[in-house]
Amino acid sequence: MDNKLIPVMREAVLTVQMLLFRTLRQSICDRYPDQTEPEQARLAGAVITNLMGDPPADAAVAAFAAVNRDLVERELRQLAATCAPLMPLLTDGLRMKTICDNQEGIHSIGSLLMARALGILQEERELPLPSTFMLEVRRLAALHGLIEPMARLSEASPG
Repeated sequence: MDNKLIPVMREAVLTVQMLLFRTLRQSICDRYPDQTEPEQARLAGAVITNLMGDPPADAAVAAFAAVNRDLVERELRQLAATCAPLMPLLTDGLRMKTICDNQEGIHSIGSLLMARALGILQEERELPLPSTFMLEVRRLAALHGLIEPMARLSEASPG
């Protein structure tokens, strides 16, 4: 993969994580109404950082995850069911993240192995081309209101 493409791919992977966060947080809100909104957000964040193999950027998420390890693990085991519509995109995102990491000398195959063990990774799914992946991420992000939809070429060009 071209080194210039890696930052763009990482941005697309982060967008997948944001889509997953929104979907998972809503599911958690519905299933754990007794938790406060910050606790619900921390649980969603802890699940996602654990799955992606990234250390939590927020100390509160890390502290929540440490105290609520069983709950985080239970949510990880249920993720394929609670966020089923996102599993194809999450499969692609995890694979693209691993490819980017590999290009930068980072060993992150563990995330793929965990996703496979949790029933998240759709192994039969073909790896999309980077452009196809980025367009699908963009389409879903617009559908979820995270970004503005792309203007069509006919609308964007004058005359």
